[in-house]
Amino acid sequence: MIPIHKLMKLPRHQALRKICKIFTQAEQELSRSAGVPLCYSFSLEYLQDIAKYLVQDREFSEAAVLELVLAEKSISQTADEPINLSLIRACNTIRHILLAETGQQTADWDFIDHLGKLDPEKRKVFHGTRVFLEDIRSPFNVGSMFRTAESFGVETVLLSPLCADPLHPRAQRTAMGCVSVVPWQRINIDEIEGPLFVLETGGTNVNEFAFPDTGTMIVGSEELGASPKALKQAEKSLGRVTIQTYGAKGSLNAGTAFGIALQAWAHHLFIRRFHA
Repeated sequence: MIPIHKLMKLPRHQALRKICKIFTQAEQELSRSAGVPLCYSFSLEYLQDIAKYLVQDREFSEAAVLELVLAEKSISQTADEPINLSLIRACNTIRHILLAETGQQTADWDFIDHLGKLDPEKRKVFHGTRVFLEDIRSPFNVGSMFRTAESFGVETVLLSPLCADPLHPRAQRTAMGCVSVVPWQRINIDEIEGPLFVLETGGTNVNEFAFPDTGTMIVGSEELGASPKALKQAEKSLGRVTIQTYGAKGSLNAGTAFGIALQAWAHHLFIRRFHA
């Protein structure tokens, strides 16, 4: 780690970028072994000294200084104690303040996975539930949808041939390990078996929709929604589920809508299977 006195001699922008990297590394190391005694490439005293140095920088906004003071206090209070979430949060706060201060816009790849490796044995699955991602173009959205699918017990994720790759680095980043624990495969829409319904406007309100005990939910592309073929197949089966909105836009981000509909389906399944 670079000594404090050397950091102080650097131009401000260069020093802040180096400090940002220090807190990024610290947060990553802390997250990998939270709850155990310190054994890292840095000391809490070192992080505290840097935080004190940042608090004295009067070029930060008043709001940023306030958050830096609180972060520095959290670091000082955890000396000689097992790592806890308050220390990780302090490092996270400082890191993002520095990213903003140095003009580095926060992106999904800046986020750190604090959950660590997932255990597939701990997954609770609603057997017979599948989702079909039809031409989702954004790796970020694909990764987010995998995480949502894992959280709500989807058994299998199906991808159209033109759907973004779940193994893309941005998808992997936002999925936070879920791509490796949720089974998935690419198929054509004609290959979907069993009952299916589509998430699309112009259908039955999500609060009134008759969700099936087993089946496939189709979610269409971010730009154009579900394809005519998907809509036609859904009309022959279970129809459309729609999320009512009240704003001028009249539509939601595909990933957001997916999460709302999937939670409603999971709630239905939970009630049917565990409280019947």
